[in-house]
Amino acid sequence: MKPFAPAHRQVTVDGASIHIVEAGNGEARTIILLHGYPGSWLSFERVMALLSDRFHVVAVDLPGIGASKGNSPADKKSIAACLDGLMERLGVKEVLLAGHDIGGMVVYAFLRHFPQRLSRAVILDTAVPGIAPWEEVKKNPNIWHFAFYAVPALPEALAAGKQKLLFDYFYNTLAAAPGVIPASNRIAHAEAYREPAALKTSFDWYRAFPQDEKDNAGTSSPGIPLLYVRGEKEPGDINDYVNGFRKSGLRDVTGKIIPGSGHFSPEEQPEAVAEALAAFMA
Repeated sequence: MKPFAPAHRQVTVDGASIHIVEAGNGEARTIILLHGYPGSWLSFERVMALLSDRFHVVAVDLPGIGASKGNSPADKKSIAACLDGLMERLGVKEVLLAGHDIGGMVVYAFLRHFPQRLSRAVILDTAVPGIAPWEEVKKNPNIWHFAFYAVPALPEALAAGKQKLLFDYFYNTLAAAPGVIPASNRIAHAEAYREPAALKTSFDWYRAFPQDEKDNAGTSSPGIPLLYVRGEKEPGDINDYVNGFRKSGLRDVTGKIIPGSGHFSPEEQPEAVAEALAAFMA
């Protein structure tokens, strides 16, 4: 088997330089992948490798993270607008947009505000601001960081230069097993947040949750099929999330459990995630 060697390039969108990683046939149907926190495009590397023989696959460093530089909005509607501009520059349409964690929140915002670009949407391993069971999730003591990261300036001061230590806590406690996220990925993800601006961008995502809740209000249906993916070892009932999306006005919502996975399903069980995405595209 050939080594997986995707192409890296920078795309300028509204004054920001967005780092994308591409693989597969550019004439095939497009899947765009958005990482979460604390991740980078590399979160989806193995998923990309498994899909690249059938699809045009693009992984993105979210604005302000890793090699993506310049304007880095925090609210998910504005990030979605940036990605809409990216899709325009790439000349892609009828895209399957998939996002993990924070990336999944961006997918929901995109689904609400820019549905004309999409054929399907996938949200992995996250609750969405304002969408049930959001209020219950916020009360979970295991996600203490939601409140802590909302504090101005202090998280940056404490985490600067220690982001790998901080990130390892999440990899070890939220994955199905402590050692499942490879050391090479952990190092690369920490490096993506090394610059102070990147670290601040990531905390600003959490500070924007109140605005995200407002932007996500509404019960109109964009008519785009949504697949909600959740690791088997994650707490909570997947049906609560699926029903929350339906109550928000989305009509075509399907849930999918990833066996043996905790919170980081694209890295813990890339084969199962790739299979789920490919089946959803069928």
